[in-house]
Amino acid sequence: MKRMTLPIRYSCYTAIALIMYFLILSIFSLHINPLFSLFNGIILSVGLYKTIQHVKKEEGVNYRYQDGFWAGMLMGFVATILFTVFFGIYATHISSDFLNKLLATWIEGYNTTVGLVLFVVAIMGFASTIVLTLSFMQLFKESWNIKTARSVSISEG
Repeated sequence: MKRMTLPIRYSCYTAIALIMYFLILSIFSLHINPLFSLFNGIILSVGLYKTIQHVKKEEGVNYRYQDGFWAGMLMGFVATILFTVFFGIYATHISSDFLNKLLATWIEGYNTTVGLVLFVVAIMGFASTIVLTLSFMQLFKESWNIKTARSVSISEG
């Protein structure tokens, strides 16, 4: 249970940051421009990095690659689910004309529904989580390189 607490806590912080960013954009009517969703990746990146960093610090010498990877995946997936639920509530109950504005160019040519948009939001979050977690794990894993006498003498002198 303790192993789940930290990633869940960070996923709540990340989801809150994503929701706040979305609501700030909505104040200025910028939330209908998909370009601003690129910053969501930065918010998710910070959350993933901090989660894996905290897990490594907590585990200390017992830290394994699997621990960081699992924590990152859990954090990202839970944050994505929380944000997708908020996005669905926002699109259907808070601002019912939001999707019409967002998909103004697609509505006529495609059969785009709320379900499809929520699916895309979730898939984007899951894919970002996988890629970012694998990327950050390269920073936090232990090196398998063996120090040789030559590399030690070069680095010392």
